[in-house]
Amino acid sequence: MTSDETIETSIPLDRPTSARAYGWMLGGKDNYAIDREIILHVLEGFPECVDIARQNRQFLYRAVRYLVQEAGIRQFLDLGCGLPTDNNVHQVAQQFDPDARVVYVDIDPIVLAHGRALLADQQSTTVITADMRDPEPLLTDPDVVRLIDFSEPVAVLFLSVGHHLKDVDTVGAGARHALRHIIDTVAAPGSHIAFSQVVSDDPEIGARFAAQLDGAGIPWQNRIPAEVDALFDGLEPIEPGFTNLIDWRPDPDQPPLEPVPEQLLSYVGTTKTRTEVYEYGGILRKP
Repeated sequence: MTSDETIETSIPLDRPTSARAYGWMLGGKDNYAIDREIILHVLEGFPECVDIARQNRQFLYRAVRYLVQEAGIRQFLDLGCGLPTDNNVHQVAQQFDPDARVVYVDIDPIVLAHGRALLADQQSTTVITADMRDPEPLLTDPDVVRLIDFSEPVAVLFLSVGHHLKDVDTVGAGARHALRHIIDTVAAPGSHIAFSQVVSDDPEIGARFAAQLDGAGIPWQNRIPAEVDALFDGLEPIEPGFTNLIDWRPDPDQPPLEPVPEQLLSYVGTTKTRTEVYEYGGILRKP
């Protein structure tokens, strides 16, 4: 909703949210001026961010396709799912297996509102409001209990949200607990994690990037690739392992994304010459 009309007071309008800001770069319309302003501000110093967001969304398609077709996964928990757009997790998964089950999880109330509208006729897919930083409560949510059987392999998705998980947080027990609790304690062997986050090889550049988002009220944890890798010790990487997402099983023939908003067109293609920050991730398997 690019017109800033009055809606539920539970939806935060006085600060940007990652779901709405990220959605705008994907061509979504469910955002407000404050979300667009923070993106334009960040793009002044890091113009590659539009490409990064779209590369992550393209990775989602390839990752879910792999998980269904090659890993045989039939159930998905998408944590920090963001606003619905084209080729959502359930649409990709059910394209390859109509019986695939998906639970979307996000803390932003607008995600719940739009997700429920999208999924009104779905019996095998739902969206719940929960905080991915505190994973224990969501495991007892009635919709999770109804759709996810943890005695069978499950895919836990953290796509472009790792940077929102701080090593030390006022909610939960920090990034490692948020990322590992489900896969380590309740998920069956053969379960998978799909993960991505924005990184920089230069800690100073990464810290400058993080300061812009953190200062605007969007929690952000700067990491270099080695720090990301350390969060996932003991899990088996799926080839080619964690990498810049453009190098994770690229497929030039996968479905296209929504067009880039006109205001962001000039930033498209920036990653061909500039990679001060980039999206890093891949898929891992629980042995």
